[in-house]
Amino acid sequence: MRFMDIRQLEYFLAIVDHGGFTRAASALYVSQPSLSQAIQALERDLGSDIFHRIGRRAVLTEAGRALIEPARAAVRSLETARASVAAVQELRTGRLDVASTPSQAVEPLTTLVRTFTGRYPGVSVAIQAAFTARDVVDAVRTGAAELGLLATPGPLPDEDVVAHPLAEQRFVLVTRDGSDGDTPFAGQRSVQCAELAGQRLIVGQRGTGMRAYVDGLREQGIDVTVAAETEHRVSVLPLVLAGVGVAVLAESWRGLAERAGARVLDIEPRTTLRIGLISRRTGLSPAARAFVTAALETSAPGR
Repeated sequence: MRFMDIRQLEYFLAIVDHGGFTRAASALYVSQPSLSQAIQALERDLGSDIFHRIGRRAVLTEAGRALIEPARAAVRSLETARASVAAVQELRTGRLDVASTPSQAVEPLTTLVRTFTGRYPGVSVAIQAAFTARDVVDAVRTGAAELGLLATPGPLPDEDVVAHPLAEQRFVLVTRDGSDGDTPFAGQRSVQCAELAGQRLIVGQRGTGMRAYVDGLREQGIDVTVAAETEHRVSVLPLVLAGVGVAVLAESWRGLAERAGARVLDIEPRTTLRIGLISRRTGLSPAARAFVTAALETSAPGR
């Protein structure tokens, strides 16, 4: 039974449905000897005859009648599996797992997912949280996610993964609205990094771009105070608006911050993060390949 071939079951059902070997062979476009050999092999696998040969007639045995229902179920399951694979291959259905750092999950991931799902509405994109670029690489390397979106002040990682450069994001300073006059840098549209001296900052955990930037300020001798350190990036804006401190964030937060009532100032001199999509070196699914293609097209200069 363990050697049973699905083709044998298809031949068996054809004989049942067409009323004999000759008609089944014609319907299947195979020779009758080939059909007979396949059925004989099936009977050997089963250890039982499934047809009585009476002259040119083939009459089902009791074992043959018992085989009809499970044979149909097996063939239907294979057809369903083939259809499911075809649907995934053709991007009519399926799921794509993407790991992303928090700021890049705001942008450019929002735009990338919108573009991809617009092209392939049947494919679901599952976004996994990854706090640092290292977390993103680990998720892709171990197979927890097929693709990863990350930002880094240095070169994009290429160890065990393929990096697809997308864009750059500058750092900006997010503060409370200055309309009441009781806020840092009221009336300014930009700020020199040296002016951050003495400020109370809200920072992310070590390994994040925003934390690396603040640590870099200290290395330059710019004295800042960490008012709050948070792993929950969604808490940064509420903390800023509550007057706890100011925050250095990637420019992807600009729109959300301004809509929430905060002010966003460019920091000079300009410092940027490299944004990239990473993937495994081999074995990408059709959905992952299509997402990379869409991402590169969306991020191409001039678009």
